[in-house]
Formats: sequence, C-alpha cells, structure tokens
Amino acid sequence: MMDMVLLHGLLLLLPLAALLLYRYNATFHYFCKMAFFHCWLVVMATVLFPLALLRGRSVDNMKLLRFAIRPLKHLYGIKMQVRGSEHLNTKEPYVMVCNHQATIDLMGMVEFLPDRCVPIAKKELVYMGIVGWACWLSGFIFINRHKTEDAICVISRTARTMQRENLRVLIFPEGTRNGNKSMLPFKRGAFHLAVQAQVPIIPIVISPYWDFFSSKDKKFTSGTCTIRILPRVETQGLSPKDVPQLTETVRQAMADAFAEMSAGHRGDRHAEQLPHCTRASAGRGTRSLQCDKDTSRASN
Repeated sequence: MMDMVLLHGLLLLLPLAALLLYRYNATFHYFCKMAFFHCWLVVMATVLFPLALLRGRSVDNMKLLRFAIRPLKHLYGIKMQVRGSEHLNTKEPYVMVCNHQATIDLMGMVEFLPDRCVPIAKKELVYMGIVGWACWLSGFIFINRHKTEDAICVISRTARTMQRENLRVLIFPEGTRNGNKSMLPFKRGAFHLAVQAQVPIIPIVISPYWDFFSSKDKKFTSGTCTIRILPRVETQGLSPKDVPQLTETVRQAMADAFAEMSAGHRGDRHAEQLPHCTRASAGRGTRSLQCDKDTSRASN
C-alpha cells in the first residue's frame, strides 16, 4: 500500500519537476522547444497530407506548408520583420538565394516565400517519413549533392520548367546549416540555374539568431528576426563562364548585409544595457542637464 502511495506521489511530482526544469534550466528549455518544433511539423504534415494528396504533386500545395508553419512564430514569441518585399513584386520567374542558419529558418522562409515558389532541397529529405512525402507533394525539387551528373541534370530540367511553368525557386547556396558570424563559400548550382534559365537572382538575408537561439549554447527564447530582401541581380546575356564572378558578387552583397545586420543586433543589445541618459547623451542643454540629474538620483 505504501509503495503505491509513493508511486502516485512521484508521478504527481514529475510534471512539477518538468515545469521547473523548463522554467529555470536553459538546456532543458531548448530541447523541449526543439522537440515541440519537430513534433509540430510531423503532426501538421500528417493532418494536411490527405488534402495535398487529393491535389497531387503540385506547387500549389506550398500554401498548405506555409499555413502549417506560420503559427510557430506566435507560439515561440518570435517577431518577424520583412524589409524590401517590393523586390518580389514581379510576375516573372526568378531564383531566390538565402543564407541558412538552422532548422528554424523555416519560420522565416514562409514569411517571404511567394506563390509558385518551391525550394531545392537535399534528396535525403524525401525519405523522412510523412514530412518528406508532404514536401514531395508540395513540389520540392530534390537534388543528390553527392552525384554531380545527377545534380547537373536536375539543374537543367529545373531551368526549362521555370520558363515553361513560371516557377520561382529558393536555394540555400551555402549548402548546409551555418550558425557562424560569416557566410560559407557559396555553391554555384543556384547561379548556373539562373544563367541557364536567364532569370534574375533575388538575394535574401536572414539576420543572426544570436539574441534568442543557439544550438551550440542550447538557447531558445523569444526575440526578433529581420529578413532583408535585396535588389535583384540580372543574368540576361550571361553565360556559364560568368557564373564564378556572379556567385562572388551575390555572396559579397549578402555578406555585407549580414554583417550590417549583425552589427545592428549587437548595437541594440548594448543600448538596452546602458542607462537612458547614455543613449540621449548626444543631445545638449536641457536634455543633458536632465540626464545629469537622473544619474545623480540613481547614484544616491
């Protein structure tokens, strides 16, 4: 009888212990949020899969994907700011290139992804159960990164499809997740695609997540993410020999924007830690005098 009482007592304490760990242990908090993120994707893919299946493999199913992922920013308390969206106001096909930091890029991706746009993803994704099948039904273009000939064939086929079906394509040219302070060298596949299809490239830069997310430090809190859409880069008249220079030009523009956004984030954090009078110290006269009085009161 006593053993049963103790067992029930332990079972009652487990939720409380988990709640306390979630509240006060950053690592536990991080893993709980990441687990919920992946569970959300599986559940939503399972729920929406029959609807996508009725339509068949179609880029229009990307609307269901965006619908499934958008609520996550509210659940996690992440504010999304998109700047430069006017650069997407065109009806013609184009290639979008974006930096890739973490799995949670999905939350930012659905903020700027236009209609009739599909990502190019690694082929391994299609084997990830219901999520992979949902991606396939949404028109994802899968590429085998380990077989150059297959990748070239996919690029050529996609170039023809873009013109024929007025398709937009999203590619992460770094080729892998990168949470560092600088961008990795770009793979040239996206740029070969744009040149073959003779369509413009639209660079997109997602600000660093350092303020609220870090897989290395096991941190996942609320925060603000800024997405900057840069002016388009034309490829009309370019040939394959121009691809190396084109790649470096676009990468440099994105790297400069990322560095500027990184500096802005560091500046915002520094400003929040300074007294109010320090941020207003550029003023003169009455404002400076008021600052001195406030500082004097604080020190007293």
